[in-house]
Amino acid sequence: MLVLISDWLSHSINGFNVVGYLTFRAVMALFTSLFLALVFGPMAIRRLQILHFGQPVRDDGPESHLKKQGTPTMGGVLILGSILVSMLLWCRLDNPYVWVTIITIVAYGAIGFADDYLKVVRHDPHGLRAKQKYLWQSVAAIVLGCSVYVLARTEDETQLVIPFFKDIMPELGILIIPLSYFVLTGTSNAVNLTDGLDGLAIITTITVAAGFGIIAWVTSNANFAEYLYLPYVPRASEVTMACTAIVGAGLGFLWFNAYPAQVFMGDVGSLALGALLGIIAILVRQEILLVLMGGIFVLETVSVILQVGSFKMTGRRIFRMAPLHHHFEKGGWPEPRVMARFWIITLVLVLLGLITLKIR
Repeated sequence: MLVLISDWLSHSINGFNVVGYLTFRAVMALFTSLFLALVFGPMAIRRLQILHFGQPVRDDGPESHLKKQGTPTMGGVLILGSILVSMLLWCRLDNPYVWVTIITIVAYGAIGFADDYLKVVRHDPHGLRAKQKYLWQSVAAIVLGCSVYVLARTEDETQLVIPFFKDIMPELGILIIPLSYFVLTGTSNAVNLTDGLDGLAIITTITVAAGFGIIAWVTSNANFAEYLYLPYVPRASEVTMACTAIVGAGLGFLWFNAYPAQVFMGDVGSLALGALLGIIAILVRQEILLVLMGGIFVLETVSVILQVGSFKMTGRRIFRMAPLHHHFEKGGWPEPRVMARFWIITLVLVLLGLITLKIR
C-alpha cells in the first residue's frame, strides 16, 4: 500500500523514490512487524490471561513441563497479525504472489485457531480430530497448488531446482499441484510438531525464513538468477518482504516466548508459519532446499513417524519420547540447551543451503 502512495508522491517529491527499493522495503517490513509484536505483545498476553486461554499440558510429558500448565497460548495470532500488517504496508499489492502468501496465512491460521479454540475454550483435549485437521489442510494445499499453477507465466515458475545440479531442472507443469500439496501439509505439520519447547519453533522458523529471504531476492533478480543458474521468477521479489516480516514478527514474539515462556504460539501460529515457509519455498522454486534448511523440522517429524511405527509393529519405542526434542529432555538435557543446540544445527543447515546456490 505504501508503495502505491510513494509512487504517486515521487512525481513531485524525489525522496519518496526510496520506498520503491526492494532492500528498503524488506528492512522496513522487518522493523514494522518487530515493532508491532513488541508493542502489542504485552496487551495480547494480558488479554489471553483474562480469557483464561491457558496451555494444557500432557501428564505423560517431561516433568519439567508441568509448571507450564495454564501459560497463555494462541499467541500465534500476534505473529500472524504483525506479518499481515507489515506485508500489506510494504508489499506491492498488485503482485499475485503477495495474495497467495496472505491466503496461506489466513487459511492455515484459521485451521490452527479452530484446533486451539476447541482445546482451550471447549476443553477438548484432542481439539480438531486428526482427520478433520488433515482434510482442511489438504483442501487449502490443493487450492494453493492450483493457484500457483494457474498463475505461472513461464516455465521458470514451475521448474524444480535440484541442489548441486545446475543442468537438471525439470519443468513440472501440472505436477506442481501435488508437489505443493505435500510441501504445504508436510511443513505445516512439521513446525507444529517442533513447537514443544520455549523458543524452539519460532527461532528455527526465523532462521529458515531469513535464508529464504535471501533466496527470494536472488531469484527475482535477472542477473543473479542467470549467474547462479536459478529459475528467474521476477514476482518473487515481494516474497522477500514476507520473509523479513516473519523474521521481525518472530523476533518480537521470541521476546515473550524465550525460556521461561510468557506465551505460546499454539497451533494457530505453528500451522500457519509452517505453511508459510512451504508456500515461500514453492514460489521461489526451492522445495528440495526447504528439506535441507528445515532439517530440524524433518528430524522432528521423522522421529514421530518412527516412534509410532515401531510401537505399532514391535511394541517397542525407539526414542525415550517423541518428538525428538523430548527424547533429549528425557535424557537429562535442560530445555534451553536443547533449544540452543537445535538452533545451531538449523543455522548451519541454512548456511549450507545457501552455499548450494553457488556449488551447482
